[in-house]
Amino acid sequence: MPAEHARFSPSSADRIIHCPGSLLLGEGIPETESDAMREGTEAHAWAEYELLRAYGEPPEDLPVKGEFHSEEMEYCARDYAAYAMEKVSALKEECGDVLLLTEQRLLFTNWVSDAFGTSDCVILSGRKACLIDYKYGRGHIVDAEQNAQLQCYALGLLQTFGDLYDFDSISMCIFQPRREHVSEWTISVPDLIKWGVEVLQPAAVQAMNGTGEFHEGDWCWTCRAKYRCAKRAEANLELARLEFREANLLTDEEMEDVLDRADRIAEWAADVREFAFQQALGGKVWKDWKLVEGRSNRRYTDEAKAAEAVKAEGLDPYEHRILGITDMEKLLGKKRFSELLKPYVEKPKGKPTLVRSSDKRASITL
Repeated sequence: MPAEHARFSPSSADRIIHCPGSLLLGEGIPETESDAMREGTEAHAWAEYELLRAYGEPPEDLPVKGEFHSEEMEYCARDYAAYAMEKVSALKEECGDVLLLTEQRLLFTNWVSDAFGTSDCVILSGRKACLIDYKYGRGHIVDAEQNAQLQCYALGLLQTFGDLYDFDSISMCIFQPRREHVSEWTISVPDLIKWGVEVLQPAAVQAMNGTGEFHEGDWCWTCRAKYRCAKRAEANLELARLEFREANLLTDEEMEDVLDRADRIAEWAADVREFAFQQALGGKVWKDWKLVEGRSNRRYTDEAKAAEAVKAEGLDPYEHRILGITDMEKLLGKKRFSELLKPYVEKPKGKPTLVRSSDKRASITL
């Protein structure tokens, strides 16, 4: 996958639109590659391989099986490929010839200077186009509707292929297999261009000129300065005033204020702790905090030899249990799994959980 990054990248668009000041604030802070990022890179390599194979243009070599490789990674990649091929088939039936491109670089410099991104999957056909973004992470659920990252890709698609295709609309899809989440949204080309001119351009100008304001929100998790941003700290510490009130004296409005910020406060606290931890690993000495050796559990240095030693005693060193449903479905394949085990599988009702009213799941009637 391309290692080059634009100053204004599609993945940061939502944050910059809401918090233009964050662009310059984060530019002096080096980006650290997390385990999640490395895992995502591997997952995308497998996804691209499986998609090209399904499309009939398989790469010569398999992706490298790196430190995060797993059967789940390959299984999700095949699911992604099947989903994308459904889109290919639908467009082919409706519009005729179809062109599929993977890891396609898209410039949208007509709207933002020095701006480009790389789309996981682009499908072009007649007057319609489809963009698919593969999200392998288990964290934030991402929706396609009004998604700034995908709209930047869509603008790039217009700029890159607009002379070859006369698009009426562009469909944008999020495929997030480990959250069992698929989201789709279509925007007309006039509405897309209007968003680019009225929303994206002004925010980008403010961000690059250093005249943008700072605003805390759900977008903070993509910011390099999230660990030490004063605006983020100020917003989250506002709730400290409620710590001195008994819970049963809070008004309904105050309770909803706490609920609205609870997840962001937890993320902020975790980010600050992780930053301090990494600094300590690098040699920084904090006044009231120190590094210590954490708890650990015993483990076998050689499982095979340990098992043989137990077998020599006439005992069985292994536990035997049926595979979990996900692993069993991988073993049998979805179709055969359904044919063979459908009578023996159920999906019980989930435990009630409190979520925002914007959540698409139906409310529980008590």
